[in-house]
Amino acid sequence: MTTLKRSGLAPSQFPKIPRVCGLEFKALRAGIKYAGRDDLLLARLDKGTTVAGVFTQSTTASAPVQWSREVVTKGKARALLVNSGNANTFTGPKGHTDVKSTAAMAAKAVGCQASEVLIASTGVIGEPLPIDRIDRALKRISNKTRPASWLRAAHAIGTTDTYPKGAFRQTKIGETDITIGGIAKGSGMIAPDMATMLAFVFTDACISRTVLDDILREGVQASFNSITVDSDTSTSDSLILAATGRAGNRVPKTKNVPDLKLFRGALKDLLIELATQVVRDGEGAQKFITVDVCGASSTASAKKAALAIANSPLVKTAIAGEDANWGRVVMAVGKSGAPLNQKMLSVAMGGVTIAQAGGRVEDYDEKLVATHLKGQEVGIEVNLGVGRSKARVWTCDFTHDYITINAEYRT
Repeated sequence: MTTLKRSGLAPSQFPKIPRVCGLEFKALRAGIKYAGRDDLLLARLDKGTTVAGVFTQSTTASAPVQWSREVVTKGKARALLVNSGNANTFTGPKGHTDVKSTAAMAAKAVGCQASEVLIASTGVIGEPLPIDRIDRALKRISNKTRPASWLRAAHAIGTTDTYPKGAFRQTKIGETDITIGGIAKGSGMIAPDMATMLAFVFTDACISRTVLDDILREGVQASFNSITVDSDTSTSDSLILAATGRAGNRVPKTKNVPDLKLFRGALKDLLIELATQVVRDGEGAQKFITVDVCGASSTASAKKAALAIANSPLVKTAIAGEDANWGRVVMAVGKSGAPLNQKMLSVAMGGVTIAQAGGRVEDYDEKLVATHLKGQEVGIEVNLGVGRSKARVWTCDFTHDYITINAEYRT
């Protein structure tokens, strides 16, 4: 497989994420697919840790997704086991048996029940999971095994990622200091239908499972449900939020209590940062694209139009070629079915209005648009002209490297 260079859209460095009390990582080399690198992550969680999760809506969801859906319904977990290189998807009855087996292996390493272990897998679809390698790796864990850093944990869950993805926020619930930290993986097979990759977020806050679920679903709409790389929703997508309770704050009764306002905002910001890091690592991507749609009849309509633009191969290849082909944007908006008024519709790139009132702006400065498209950050703005609602979606361009990476994925 082609060696992948670090994306030119990547952040300058991985953040120095502070410790979250009640959480410990172990990163291991199991040799599941990749040689000479960590490909197995075990996260130990304190007793009493509450969890919430959102998962792919794919009807061919993986065995690990089906297992973890059941775990989060109970609202408690003691461990998370993640492997990269093999998705354990569409592997028949054996796939489900293997999930149970690996959950039992992780439970033994942590000292809990298998039903308290969340499982996530990412990689090739349809290949049996080599659980003997996972078993051997987990048996190597001892009290002398040093905890892994956030950086090492982020590396362990990657597949075609060109850089590790992480973020943190420090905030408050009432008067109590709270830390939130998270890692994610994702580069291709990224499309919003919750979730759109693997992401694991941990906090030392004390929050009930019900409230945790409410604020996670709230935050995900403006973050992971607002990104797309290639319009393909994975079979393995999982986003887990775990709260260890070690901060000792007063437990919020609902998501709307004033004490939780800062935490909700911080969590949303963190999720957006992780989600946009995934887009910035889109396979072969050279440009990070922000699509803003306003003047819509509803938020849902605005998002529908924005996603149609962001998912259009014609729009994405035009941006890759630095061609201000606004006609492709108009096409994408039209096919979305979102209500609009052609006489009021406008299209801009980089803040320069190119089309409005049903046609091209004759005297717009094309040099300004051309200069904008030569940069790494591209903005597309559309006004549908029928209301006041708006939405924002993030995507990236399509280059030939996307074809190369995916044509060689299994080799």
